[in-house]
Amino acid sequence: MVKVREDLPQTEDGQVDLSQWIKGIEKRVPNLQNQHQLLEAAQLCRSTQNASLNSGHAWSGTPCFNTGLNMVDLLADLRLDMDALVAAMLYRPVREGQLALPMVHEKFGSTIAHLVEGVLRMAAISSFVDASPRPVLGQSIDQIGNLRKMLIAMVDDVRVALIKLVERTCAIRAVKHASAEKRERVAREVFEIYAPLAHRLGIGHIKWELEDLSFRYLHPEPYQKIAMQLDERRLLRQDYIDQVVNELTDVLKKNDIQANVSGRAKHIYSIWRKMQQKRVDFSQIYDIRAVRILVPSIRDCYSVLGLVHATWQHIPKEFDDYIARPKENGYRSLHTAVLGPSGRVIEVQIRTSDMHEEAELGVCAHWHYKEGTQGQPTSSHEGKIAWLRQVLEWHEELGETSVSELMSEFAHNSLEERIYVLTRDGHVVDMALGATPLDFAYHVHTEVGHRCRGARVNQRIVPLNHPLKTGDQVDIITAKENHPSRDWLNPNLGYVTTSRARAKIQNWFKLQDREQNLRDGRAMLEHELQRLSMSDISFEQIAEKLRIKSGDEVCVAFARGEIKVGQILNALQDAHPLVISEQELLHKRDSPPALHGGAEVIVDGVGDLLSRTAGCCQPVPGDEVLGYVSVGRGIIVHQQDCSEITRLQVAEPRRVIEIDWTHGDQRVYPVNVTIRSYDRQGLLRDISALLAAEKINVIEVQTLSNKRDGTASMHLTLETSSLGQLSRVLARISQLPNVFEVHRK
Repeated sequence: MVKVREDLPQTEDGQVDLSQWIKGIEKRVPNLQNQHQLLEAAQLCRSTQNASLNSGHAWSGTPCFNTGLNMVDLLADLRLDMDALVAAMLYRPVREGQLALPMVHEKFGSTIAHLVEGVLRMAAISSFVDASPRPVLGQSIDQIGNLRKMLIAMVDDVRVALIKLVERTCAIRAVKHASAEKRERVAREVFEIYAPLAHRLGIGHIKWELEDLSFRYLHPEPYQKIAMQLDERRLLRQDYIDQVVNELTDVLKKNDIQANVSGRAKHIYSIWRKMQQKRVDFSQIYDIRAVRILVPSIRDCYSVLGLVHATWQHIPKEFDDYIARPKENGYRSLHTAVLGPSGRVIEVQIRTSDMHEEAELGVCAHWHYKEGTQGQPTSSHEGKIAWLRQVLEWHEELGETSVSELMSEFAHNSLEERIYVLTRDGHVVDMALGATPLDFAYHVHTEVGHRCRGARVNQRIVPLNHPLKTGDQVDIITAKENHPSRDWLNPNLGYVTTSRARAKIQNWFKLQDREQNLRDGRAMLEHELQRLSMSDISFEQIAEKLRIKSGDEVCVAFARGEIKVGQILNALQDAHPLVISEQELLHKRDSPPALHGGAEVIVDGVGDLLSRTAGCCQPVPGDEVLGYVSVGRGIIVHQQDCSEITRLQVAEPRRVIEIDWTHGDQRVYPVNVTIRSYDRQGLLRDISALLAAEKINVIEVQTLSNKRDGTASMHLTLETSSLGQLSRVLARISQLPNVFEVHRK
């Protein structure tokens, strides 16, 4: 059996006494539940380790069982819930291949498996990215900054970030006896990525340890020099701080102020950084001696401040009132510096216990101040960090029973405006949410975009309009010739979502021969009008509507991407508002009765029903509404938060239906559409899902399979409100696998 920590409770045979160990965890984590899960996880971890040792296999570094115990101990200091503790215990065996993730899911449930998987995902990303401190691909921010943002963007549960932080803490503790190369690699990753993450989450004690240990391996000489200087003064400094603490405690007791007074020593990396910033020697760093005073109320803070200044001489210009004027990120405390006993400088921080908890546990982490950032955290990245800090605080306030609700709210509010994807070489690229592989290709280089013919995402071939997500690794497949496709400019097909890529494609076509643009534009426009059964519309009519000189100029501008298909269809819609055939007219439903001066209620899937607004909440167009199917009075429209509809949802849930508003001038028209495709399983499902996403109602469906040539024909009657909507739907259907023809009948 490998050696275990000496401070862990042990049985007579020298093994860890897990029952006693869990009792110790219970004392540190309030309201801990399901302790049997943690015991089962620890026993499973120990058994997998013993089985591996008996088979002759060894772990790289510290054994998984010891690491799991250490991780749980660190998380207990943060008072995390049982799911997080169990996930921490199981993480290393899963990562080392001694335990399968499906087994974790089966034995411990989906929540714990999700946490373990999230930590694995963070580890996988940081293991192969290029964390070089330089910008790449024309970006203004360095790769380390992008990597930090990407890791945070991947976190959908604050516990994942915390488990990863304590795992890295255990890792850097364990590399003491590793090779110099491994020490430096782990230290650089911890210093550049995880210490700043701990800092931004406001977990001070983990941040300080990660910084000091990283500094020790990355800069051993200055570390040893400062450590020796601190060690030489340690007894004198500690005696001096004890003297100050005793004097302050006596002064506060005499003035009937309840307070907790403690001393602290500045950590080594912080001392070195201040020496570098101020260009001073170690002897000129004065805040190595510091005391902190915790009091019950804000009034006590100012009372204590007066007593401190009355006891010792205040140093001018060394006072900051962050209670009256909190830092921009919410940090609150009183900071002052005085000449204490023997004329030595002492830094004094005064705050309430609540302020201290906020500062230490992450709600008011002063990372903007420490990292020199100005202004409020306005980016989505910083907003997500703020949410991580809030989740941490709420978890501690609400307890374990509310964690699932908390995470649901977190996920709902943590939508990112940016995504972070990886190049083939491991560079992190910051892109807009919704970006596609084609956007990525143009971001890398204009020529790469022009020559793009395909893409692999995470080693799998995907369409060029595939939406990317954070953590994807993208590899662009190129041809020798520059030749963008004109389809890339069709917004209905979703190939490019960034203005940068669109502008580069448009510019390429502008440089092409006018006659070629004329021929291509005419062919593309004829195809679109034919697909919409509008071949009787002339290009001259379009030119007149768009106030363009001629039909030829319309074709040229269309080929160059200067005018979009939507602009053309909107112009035609005014003159030809979705012209419908007699057959389609037979399907057209009468308009529903108007409400509130022209507004109407559209009810999906229930046909024509009389509708009226409820008198209790009196909804108006724009309100979010639900409908109640009454007996003899049709649909009664209520606001969604109306107490009456809430009661009816419980009493008669089958009568409550989803409805929505439209306006009096907006009608839906039945349109017949024909789709031809090579037959395949799931085709109808894919088409139905697409129409549902577009909120298109389907009135009728007919399908016919031809076994001789393996094709399928589908005839659908759809309800659509405009030519633009119909064009977008037909274009999107045409992009489905195996579909080779789609047009309005």
